[in-house]
Amino acid sequence: MDPKNTIKEYTNGEIIIVWQPELCTHAGVCVKMLPKVYNPRERPWVKPENASTAELIAQIDKCPSGALSYRMAEK
Repeated sequence: MDPKNTIKEYTNGEIIIVWQPELCTHAGVCVKMLPKVYNPRERPWVKPENASTAELIAQIDKCPSGALSYRMAEK
């Protein structure tokens, strides 16, 4: 597996957060907006169950690098 194409996914059952580490510029927008969800010192570092789906979408839409994206989970 090529580390430059690594994709990590995290879900709360409604939304799937997609993180592409090679795109991340570590601007910290995610951590500042939702510190209960994003904690780089913990594993897993993304805990989407700690925010509503609407809060997650609002934060992901502000990711300056595009490293975070999302898709809705199938029901």
